[in-house]
Amino acid sequence: MNRFIWAWWIGCWTVLIGIASLEVAMAQAPLRVATFDIDATPPIGSALTYSTARSITEPLRCRGLVLLTQEQPIVLVAVDWIGIGNEGNLVFREKIAAVAGTTPDRVAVHTLHQHDAPWCDFSSDALARSHGAEGIVFDSVVSRQILDRACGAIRDAVTKPTEVTHVGYGSAVVERVASNRRVMGPDGRIAAVRWTATKDPAVRAAPVGVIDPKVRSVTLWNGNSRIVVLTYYATHPQSYYGKGDINPDFPGMARNERQDETGVLHVHFCGAGGNIGAGKYNDGSPEIRPILAQRLANGMQRAMASEKRVPILASDVGWVVRPVLLPPTKNLSIPSLEAILNDASRSASEKIYAATQLVWLRRCEVRDPIVTSSLRLGPVRILHLPGELFVEYQLAAAEMSLDQFVAVAAYGDYAPCYIGTDISYSQGGYETEPRASLVAPESEDVLIEAIQDLLEIGHTPWKALGVEAAEREIQAAKRELANSEQEKAESNLAIPSSTLK
Repeated sequence: MNRFIWAWWIGCWTVLIGIASLEVAMAQAPLRVATFDIDATPPIGSALTYSTARSITEPLRCRGLVLLTQEQPIVLVAVDWIGIGNEGNLVFREKIAAVAGTTPDRVAVHTLHQHDAPWCDFSSDALARSHGAEGIVFDSVVSRQILDRACGAIRDAVTKPTEVTHVGYGSAVVERVASNRRVMGPDGRIAAVRWTATKDPAVRAAPVGVIDPKVRSVTLWNGNSRIVVLTYYATHPQSYYGKGDINPDFPGMARNERQDETGVLHVHFCGAGGNIGAGKYNDGSPEIRPILAQRLANGMQRAMASEKRVPILASDVGWVVRPVLLPPTKNLSIPSLEAILNDASRSASEKIYAATQLVWLRRCEVRDPIVTSSLRLGPVRILHLPGELFVEYQLAAAEMSLDQFVAVAAYGDYAPCYIGTDISYSQGGYETEPRASLVAPESEDVLIEAIQDLLEIGHTPWKALGVEAAEREIQAAKRELANSEQEKAESNLAIPSSTLK
């Protein structure tokens, strides 16, 4: 009996020691990463968002990485397209997950929002085609072909990963690129929209407004060698567009320049730039595009130079998922959109945009959520959020978690289009019109709660986004008014009525 008891105790201790050893080994397991980069350029003659492809000024890219962790792989994807939404976003995540050996909720697919580029939305395209609207805006056949190429590249990449020993993170101010698109008047309402390309000097002269001036960089290292660089910057990427000349515009040019200079794969993500553009510094002249690209590239270089490096293991990586149900706009209705689709006198363009709105409303009706997520890389947090978010969400995320380095990738699921703050819907302006934003003002509460969950900081009361920013803009507008006798006489911002929307 004593021998049996001793054998039992020895067996138990052996199992416990084995479990402890396994836990220690898992805690010390290295992080590995696989990278991919493919051409995402549609062929000449295919449909772009605002035109038909007539030339290729510079190819578009689909770039990203697969993180091989203690749990299932995590995949980050950045595509030089205007948007990937609804079923397009779902199919991208499902197919990529299948070849990466993970689940769709561990795949984040984002676009950089260039306008001389495709728009992918399989469900909206199918609905529009069923009502005779095709040949413009969407080209699902081409989108699926490019997705298949991306899946092939990912399948190959995960067979030859590289060990990650350190993560680096840094930031730097980008000079004379970003400005707020919404020019505030003294009455607290939007006096003009400063489009990404703004020809009117009076509108360009308005204050910069609320922006996030910093580009953030995150670098994965193997010893003293960089493996991949990720950058994040909040602005619309357009300098000029609409003729059918495919190009990645100035953020893509900046990214490509940095990759050429460093020899390291560079993956760029557009931050919360829904109400941000280059309009203060861009009149739409072609010669401005490379200037903006160089300014952004300079900021990227400074951000990389400022990076702090810390060791990282697989156990230092985390992934949080938060499905959200954004309340739909009350300014559109399913019957009215169905009527547009069934009206033979409506143009293909009208039907296609009605289809995108109808797909979204039906999706909200059945409570089909958008998946948001966050990646933890040691002290770094990267948020993956949907639509054309206003910059205030990005600023709020950083302020909520001052002890972490927070970067934001927006333009995930493109279905809701613009997502403003609560107050912004009462201020006017293009971005919050029914044709531009498919969500209600109450979306702010939903997203702020989601961001708190993604940052794992718990729910705390948060002031209404944009209130202080709006007040600053009102005061700035009043100061501009006081500085000009002509503006005093006219009692407004002296912005020509032709620029008001």
